[in-house]
Amino acid sequence: MEGNCFNETVFLFTLLLAIAASSVRGHSTRVGFYSSTCPRAESIIKSTVESHFKLDPTIAPGLLRMHFHDCFVRGCDASILIDGPNAEKTAPASQFLKGYKVIDDAKFQLECECPGVVSCADILALAARDSVVLTKGTSWAVPTGRRDGTVSKASDTDGNMPGFQDTVDVLKQKFAAKGLNTRDLVTLVVRHFITIWLDLPNATVDTQFWLLIFNLLLGAHTIGTAACEVFSYRLYNFTSTGADPSINPAFVSHLQALCPQNRDGSRQIALDTGSADRFDTSFFANLREGKGILESDQRLWTDDLTKKFVQRFLEVRGSLGLSFNVEFGKSMVKMSNIEVKTGTMGEIRKVCSKVNEY
Repeated sequence: MEGNCFNETVFLFTLLLAIAASSVRGHSTRVGFYSSTCPRAESIIKSTVESHFKLDPTIAPGLLRMHFHDCFVRGCDASILIDGPNAEKTAPASQFLKGYKVIDDAKFQLECECPGVVSCADILALAARDSVVLTKGTSWAVPTGRRDGTVSKASDTDGNMPGFQDTVDVLKQKFAAKGLNTRDLVTLVVRHFITIWLDLPNATVDTQFWLLIFNLLLGAHTIGTAACEVFSYRLYNFTSTGADPSINPAFVSHLQALCPQNRDGSRQIALDTGSADRFDTSFFANLREGKGILESDQRLWTDDLTKKFVQRFLEVRGSLGLSFNVEFGKSMVKMSNIEVKTGTMGEIRKVCSKVNEY
């Protein structure tokens, strides 16, 4: 989006409101943070996400993945959006994230509406929520009031992002380091939109594996696809006797038919068998039946602690059952508050890809 919307009177007024709001609200996020300083903030972000989604539905998983990347590296401070030769977005973990244009468009409109008020970090957190809703997922109230970080280093991604071959214990450790527990791990693992978009133009097999290792985030998904080459190692010669024994034998035959050995490894297979386009708990049922496509998926059923949460998400009735939609929203709120900057920390960027110049 192009144009000039600077209005000095509006700028001074909203700046004073922002300063006053910051001094009153202290150092924490809260729902409705912009209710007085920029009342239309959330609706502007929502409409922007909707308009881009109509043109390209893949921006939904892209925005959610981007939010996850942002929060797991230096906290939820929009550092993933900053340009630079050695910035986070240049790291192997982030090179193929998509959705930057959505954030830029939303920021432009918000700067027209209320200059210097809404942070890029909050735009990203709200856009991630709106992406979930657009693909018929659950909604949740997003606490806002984050401020933007001023540092972005590709090297900071090392060791922070979960990989698809991580053991459950390693995943637990990575989540615990961010203040997230095992329930959050199991809940966020099936985030509706975090997909492996490996049908990238000119991507080689090595590139796809490299992207998966760094970008898979949590490994399991209820919508989207993975290339055969990503998981076919489980189907042939995984052990001395053949396929991965954790896969249902009948499902092995099904997958082998879809992904013949030494054939087209780029063929895309739905990650959530039987429910690839719905936000539901069928993913958990697939784990129970030995139908997890990715190795890290199935491990959630073999670990005693994560298995308990998988079972509870499958409970339809009873005191032990958990509502996936409710828990998903709770876990997303927890994740979106990882190491946030509030109050006088950080800044409110004028352009999300650039740190302000003073």
